[in-house]
Amino acid sequence: MTNDNALILESAVSFLLLLIQVPATAILFSRLLKGPRRHPPIEPQQPTPELLGRVSVVVPTLNEALRISPLLAGLSQQSYEVREIIVVDSKSDDGTPDLVKATQQKDPRFRLITDDPLPSGWVGRPWALHNGFLYSSEASQWFLGLDADIQPHPGLVAGLVKTAEAQGYDLVSLSPQFILKYPGECWLQPALLMTLLYRFDPAGINTEQPERVMANGQCFLCRRSVLAAVGGYSSASGSFCDDVTLARNIAIQGYKVGFLDGAKVLKVRMYEGAMETWKEWGRSLDLKDATSRSQLWGDLWLLTSVQGLPLLIVLTFLLISPPLPYSPTPSLLLLGLNLFLVVIRFAMLIAIAPSYDRKSAKGGWLFWLSPLADPLAVLRIFLSAFRTPREWRGRKYSVEC
Repeated sequence: MTNDNALILESAVSFLLLLIQVPATAILFSRLLKGPRRHPPIEPQQPTPELLGRVSVVVPTLNEALRISPLLAGLSQQSYEVREIIVVDSKSDDGTPDLVKATQQKDPRFRLITDDPLPSGWVGRPWALHNGFLYSSEASQWFLGLDADIQPHPGLVAGLVKTAEAQGYDLVSLSPQFILKYPGECWLQPALLMTLLYRFDPAGINTEQPERVMANGQCFLCRRSVLAAVGGYSSASGSFCDDVTLARNIAIQGYKVGFLDGAKVLKVRMYEGAMETWKEWGRSLDLKDATSRSQLWGDLWLLTSVQGLPLLIVLTFLLISPPLPYSPTPSLLLLGLNLFLVVIRFAMLIAIAPSYDRKSAKGGWLFWLSPLADPLAVLRIFLSAFRTPREWRGRKYSVEC
């Protein structure tokens, strides 16, 4: 191939990539510009008398003995706004029920129940939460679902309920502060998180489109009357991202749904190391159970354009491509666009740094190199997007589920 032909081919490929990336960059930029207008992070608060007994807390568990103790201790430190704490166990065999019973001896608000056998068409987590909702007191005004791996601040529940009532939310969930410990996860986890931040509005922005609402089931507060009106968790029964599915179903009904920054009131230790993070978190990040096929393809296009390709394109130009002319050409414009996207990606690390607790992490400095993992993170979303999980937390499911 002659040099002229090579230049023509390079220009054609560059032009095609520009057609793909420029609209995606515009969408990303429009979302990032909303950041300064977002609701500030939730603050821990002290309860006031009108909050007495307003909240029923439900915690689904399945073999959580190694990580539930911080949650149990944190819930015991919540004040009188919490009427009851229902732990719904799915026949754990690792001593989880014993830990709950020991806490119950000190705090009578705790109740341990075992959920009924899993019906066809249900995933374990929404089934446990649905059982907890059915057993919860009708006198409570709020239902709060919490995952077993979170570490709540003593002022979490009061701060969350006061914020929800002040802002008029019917449902509000929180993004946590992630605890990182090992080098691999310090590098990979922020790249996986960025696939969510690029697809959706920032935490603290009220999303107008119900189908683009974001939620986090690790801390999921909903008015009990609203949850009753939609049939509990039944509308998300078969979803592996039941939090987002349920939140969007509630938003479609006209209720006000919020997703706020909870880094000051909530920590979470989700997975141990990069491999577990890749396997367990990566297979639900696509949110396909709550997303139409067209939206899923749109999200894959966006992530590929603004997160997966930029670093690869810049490295290609730096290592392989011949020197570019100074006059505007498709190749030069493509390089400039992708350098811009790479700079944005590294700048985002400053924005998300408060969402990470790296004080005890080995190799915590790898957090600042997490943009190098972006192509892998986007690949993980692709691998998960068209594959239904057959096993989750030790449970096996049919393909139809």
